[in-house]
Amino acid sequence: MSRSQFPRARAPHTKSARDLSNRKALSQNFLRDAHTARAFVDAADVRPNDHVIEVGPGDGMVTRALLDRARRVTAYEKDRHFVERLHSRLGHHEHFRCHQADFRDVTPPQAPFSVVANAPFGITTDIVRWCLRARTLTSAALITQLEFARKHTGDYGRWSRLTVAHWPEFDFELGMRLDRREFRPVPQVDAAVLHLHRRTRPLLPPDAMVDYRDLVDLGFSGIGGALAASLCRVVPRRVAHQACAEAGIARDQVVGLVPPDRWISLFHALTR
Repeated sequence: MSRSQFPRARAPHTKSARDLSNRKALSQNFLRDAHTARAFVDAADVRPNDHVIEVGPGDGMVTRALLDRARRVTAYEKDRHFVERLHSRLGHHEHFRCHQADFRDVTPPQAPFSVVANAPFGITTDIVRWCLRARTLTSAALITQLEFARKHTGDYGRWSRLTVAHWPEFDFELGMRLDRREFRPVPQVDAAVLHLHRRTRPLLPPDAMVDYRDLVDLGFSGIGGALAASLCRVVPRRVAHQACAEAGIARDQVVGLVPPDRWISLFHALTR
């Protein structure tokens, strides 16, 4: 099966959040309690030799907990008011740096690093995509809206296109849940921690990833929702049905209900 048989689906146009400049517009909510911040950092499994990048540190509640754990903490904050406050309060820590910048424009470090973020809900998807593109990222712990975290970890019994596309390289895990009253200002919804862990051994070789993602794009672009029906648009029906059977995918199974591991089995069946 060649790349030309997995034509890429054009991504829908979405309005960028890049022009949203203030905290309210970006739906940024800070943790109220230092105990909760420490629990979050504990869940992120920050180690003494880690270089951690923090996104949107705000007033530094999470930053303080990170500075007690990590070898180096680099924070990126758009709001100059908070940057100046962090420099004043935490600038004496030699292993801390804070830059006024939009994290989405930052070039990832060349050495291994992790990301910890209680970031604005309005740019969560941008942050996740940045992390997944960063070749030296080892892990990320991101406070997101509860629905977002559940959607991207299969907790609803469905799997997102983003998760399936990156599953061979990353594990997506639903972490601790946070009541909305743990934040200020109080958001309209509860939150949860989304964990991304780069796999030590990818489930597919690097040179197969473009073809695999083309397959995922094809599957999620179909008419009627069934993965097998989407495959039949570009490969013979007999081949599509046989590959799905080998992967344990029913002919009428809705694409979002197909677990990521079965996508990988399907890819192997189609490319043997």
